[in-house]
Amino acid sequence: MIRHGVRLILRHADGIEVVGEATNGEEAVRTAGETRPDVALIDVRMPVLDGLAAIERLLALRPRPQVVMLTTFGDDENVTRALRSGATGFLLKDLKDEGPQELISAVRAAAGGDAVLSPGVTGAVIERMLNGLGGTRGASAAASGAVPGRRLAALTGRERDVLALLGRGLANAEIGRHLGIGVGTVKTHVSAVLVKTGTDSRVQAVVLAYRTGLVS
Repeated sequence: MIRHGVRLILRHADGIEVVGEATNGEEAVRTAGETRPDVALIDVRMPVLDGLAAIERLLALRPRPQVVMLTTFGDDENVTRALRSGATGFLLKDLKDEGPQELISAVRAAAGGDAVLSPGVTGAVIERMLNGLGGTRGASAAASGAVPGRRLAALTGRERDVLALLGRGLANAEIGRHLGIGVGTVKTHVSAVLVKTGTDSRVQAVVLAYRTGLVS
């Protein structure tokens, strides 16, 4: 039922084409390998091969799709693991009245390289990831994040600005407007931030920004 609803929403959205569907994780990986989607919407819990195992195989594909997880409030731990594995973000299954547009916006954002984080659980997941890294929020994050802080040393001033704005949840276009640069330049800076900090996704970069006290 969820897959049927997702298909109906996306197939009528401008600029989005649904190229495949799957009933389990194994089929999802196989279908993605055949259709080479820009974005893969994957349930955290699936038969045969669950979403966490599917992520690793999906991200090994070339070209690599942006993976967005569908989750429930009770999946915080699994979502955290998914984000650490390199997922672009996550959406709640029980979207409210704004759900169709949120889903469409999320697919477009993921295709453009932006992180997709449902506001309803973002705070809880960020906190869980911070705790998992041994840090805390606020002022103490800067002190306890001495080692992660060294990962920022290689960044230029502009790259640190970009990372700080990522930490505030801004999309590429918003970062560009804030800094007075083009979206293409923002993407270049984001890629440099990921490489220099050793993070695999924008979401991991956001956690690093919190962990080091760059964002509180």
